Amino acid sequence: RFIACPQLARTVQRCLQGGASPGPQSVLLECAPGPGILTRTLLNAGVRVVALESNSAFLPNLQSLENSLDGQLKVIYGDFFRLDPLVTGTVKPPAMCSDKLFETMGVAAVPWRADVPLKVFGILPQKKERNTLWRLLFALYDCSSIYRYGRVELNIFISEKEYKVLTAKPGEVRAYQALTILWQVGCEIQLLHTEPWSSFVTNLKNGGQAVPKSMWLPNDHLCLVRLTPQQNLFTGGLKPTNSSAFIFMVKQCLARPKSRLTDRLNSWSLDNGGKLLRELEIPDNAETRNLYPEDYRRLFEAL
Repeated sequence: RFIACPQLARTVQRCLQGGASPGPQSVLLECAPGPGILTRTLLNAGVRVVALESNSAFLPNLQSLENSLDGQLKVIYGDFFRLDPLVTGTVKPPAMCSDKLFETMGVAAVPWRADVPLKVFGILPQKKERNTLWRLLFALYDCSSIYRYGRVELNIFISEKEYKVLTAKPGEVRAYQALTILWQVGCEIQLLHTEPWSSFVTNLKNGGQAVPKSMWLPNDHLCLVRLTPQQNLFTGGLKPTNSSAFIFMVKQCLARPKSRLTDRLNSWSLDNGGKLLRELEIPDNAETRNLYPEDYRRLFEAL
């Protein structure tokens, strides 16, 4: 999907430039710009843009625009959502390695608690939306891929149903999932804008919108969401080196959301589970679906 409406492009540009004023050297990575409507709007607003495009049909137009400017736009052939593929040997474009991308952009790694080193804009591919959210999540907690360079800020259009999952509250039966807890612990989640599916152009051969169906959650819009990694994510007992255990714990607990947390702890051969919960001021009869994300972090650090 692409942005083809100039009015929507201006709205997105204002959303991306909202908040803290970017420094003079800050760069925005635009993923799959397509016809370049948003690209031009960003350039006209003075933003330095790196356009990462995987569709060769769009490259000549973007490269012509690049050549007409004095370094404000850099065009790269590649696919953001195929970064760091799990393959041996040579990585074939449009797949690419994040270290090569960041080197080409001229963006250096910064400490985790430093300011955001890079803003990214993109529209998540619908067919692999859930898988992409999990891949980004694993990279975030592992400080790998794009997160080796610091707290990279994602500004992404995702389906309304996935936004409902990311921002769900305990007790919301259909929406509150392991993905919810892990994203809420890892990032500040901010809704910037909602837009009907019909506002976007698709390159599907039949010209249809192919809106994913959802039985349990609303899905009439795409939601522009800002995901900013928490500055204090790794200041306690949670570290990149043990984060896989935290992810495993949360997924185990939410696999049976109606089960009691004490039963989960006992299944891990913890004979002091009840005592631990009392120390954390969590009720003995609490179900796994009723704990807040921060409760899971406290539980993990106590364990």
